[in-house]
Amino acid sequence: MERISIWVVFTTFLFLLNMTNCVEDEVKRTLVQFLAQLSGNDGQQNFTLVWKQDSDPCKDHWQGVYCDAQNMAIKRVLLDRFNLSGTLNVAMLCNLQPLAASLTFLSLDGNKIGGGIGTEIGNCKQLTRLHLGGNQLSGGIPDSLAMLNNLKRLDISSNEFLGPLPDLSRISGLNMFLAQNNHLSGSIPAFDFSNFDQFNVSFNNFSGLIPDVHGYFFADSFLGNPELCGDPLPKKCSGMSKLLGQAQASSEESKGPSKDQILMYSGYAALGVIIVLFVVLKLCRRKKRDHKIEALNRIEVTDHGGADKTSNFSSEHKAEVSRSEFSVTSESGMVSQSLIVLSRAAANELKLEDLLKAPAELIGRGKNGSLYKVMLDNGMMVVVKRIKDWTISSHDFKQRMQILSQAKHPHVLSPLAFYCSKQEKLLVYEYQQNGSLFKLLHGTQKTFDWTRRLGIAAIIAEALTFMHQELGQHGIVHGNLKSSNILLNKKMEPCVSEYGVLGVDDQQTSPFTTPIGAGALDVLKEDVYGFGVILLELLTGKLVKSEGIDLTDWVQSVVREEWTGEVFDKSLISEYASEERMVNLLQVAIRCVNRSPQARPTMNQVSLMINTIKDDEEKSLISEV
Repeated sequence: MERISIWVVFTTFLFLLNMTNCVEDEVKRTLVQFLAQLSGNDGQQNFTLVWKQDSDPCKDHWQGVYCDAQNMAIKRVLLDRFNLSGTLNVAMLCNLQPLAASLTFLSLDGNKIGGGIGTEIGNCKQLTRLHLGGNQLSGGIPDSLAMLNNLKRLDISSNEFLGPLPDLSRISGLNMFLAQNNHLSGSIPAFDFSNFDQFNVSFNNFSGLIPDVHGYFFADSFLGNPELCGDPLPKKCSGMSKLLGQAQASSEESKGPSKDQILMYSGYAALGVIIVLFVVLKLCRRKKRDHKIEALNRIEVTDHGGADKTSNFSSEHKAEVSRSEFSVTSESGMVSQSLIVLSRAAANELKLEDLLKAPAELIGRGKNGSLYKVMLDNGMMVVVKRIKDWTISSHDFKQRMQILSQAKHPHVLSPLAFYCSKQEKLLVYEYQQNGSLFKLLHGTQKTFDWTRRLGIAAIIAEALTFMHQELGQHGIVHGNLKSSNILLNKKMEPCVSEYGVLGVDDQQTSPFTTPIGAGALDVLKEDVYGFGVILLELLTGKLVKSEGIDLTDWVQSVVREEWTGEVFDKSLISEYASEERMVNLLQVAIRCVNRSPQARPTMNQVSLMINTIKDDEEKSLISEV
């Protein structure tokens, strides 16, 4: 009898072991098929990724696949920027219980993946991060996405999604939502914006009243939605729009509107249309009248023959924002030929005449000039930098612009075009709607996490290294590197702006710089100093100048007193960021802001040091999963 019991136990064990192996085989087979569909290529998987069914995803370290500490369950699938061009089949992952029960992070950013998000996404209950930005996904957003109660970060930006959003406000822990650059419509759900580190729904087709953001986000999170109104946008809602917005919110809470309500709201809508048409008619008449008014500020634009061309800025200052309008008053044909286009792909039809006539908004004014945001007739948004007091000849300026246009890096904003005369120098850039690193660090919204700060530092260092190698021999450096000149692109990646705009004599130098004559290397080391200050901002979360206190002096004094831990941003400490790696980055920053330019490292050395810290951080994250 005892022998029979032992045999039964042994047989049961073999049966369970066989079942486990079957489940593992099914997971591997599913992952291989999932990758094959993502890759396209007639179902053949991407050969840069070695995913083989006869190997183990965890023990054999499939690229892009990360498992738990016991190598028993798959936790993350990260396939960013692998040039995948197939379709996304979430049903494969989320209908398979072992995967659906363990997968916490799915990231496919920056590929060319098509198709849509299947309703089966709601079965992946453990997902905390879903990153699908920068693809070609289309169709509607499934309601089942709102069932992911553990979701913290959702990025569907820069795709072709359309239709309304599900009520994602039901996901109480959601702290990042990026949906900009799509075709989404309808109303914005009533999120609790105090929970968000990042939020952006700009450049869609949303309409109606913006939910109360309580000052956590600015207008750039909602731009490009013509039918949106209310704070923080300058477009105020009419009483009717507010009423309709409130009616829409209340109808979402109920089972559905009655016939009487439908008739009532239809009447409100018809009345609203009549009011809008009346307002538009009034505005058109006012615009015609305003065009007859002489501009207040004049730019003297001189052609090559010496004849004066007069361009007008008419500015109406309101609080901190000014509305401006450019207009050309004479011989526009000759003026339109004087704009030199550097990037044909982005600005092939750009002409100075169109630029000067387009409505513009003053968005910044500094020591070296002013910045204007300009909406062209074709819908393209650009930024024009108007430089003043730069004592450089037209010939040298043109030569510098041509050299700059040849040094291309994905994280350095190159001018699209420029205009140069004796009196005026204008630079045209593509508009970046996500603001600057300065705003991200010091704005009212919450700060971002340590991993992202480290990643941004690595990208900026790599971009500056490239530019120094390409342009250092010409003596062209950034010259005014600071966090407000680091802009965020559509994918929220940093881009260095205004590189090479200043001449050597105009550069913003560190307090301890030696004369330029001490060597060309010293010029490059000024950028190293500026980058070191940006690192200190990332680590401390503090302003460069605050109440008369200089950030570099304060950090160095605290470190000398051996209170290094007091330097770091409290939000980084609260998220349990690695103090060892923060200290390592702080040491890099302190070397960059050394009093002696000769003692500072090169940008290439800085980039290598930061990438070493970043690699250690990534290895630590993998081991913690």
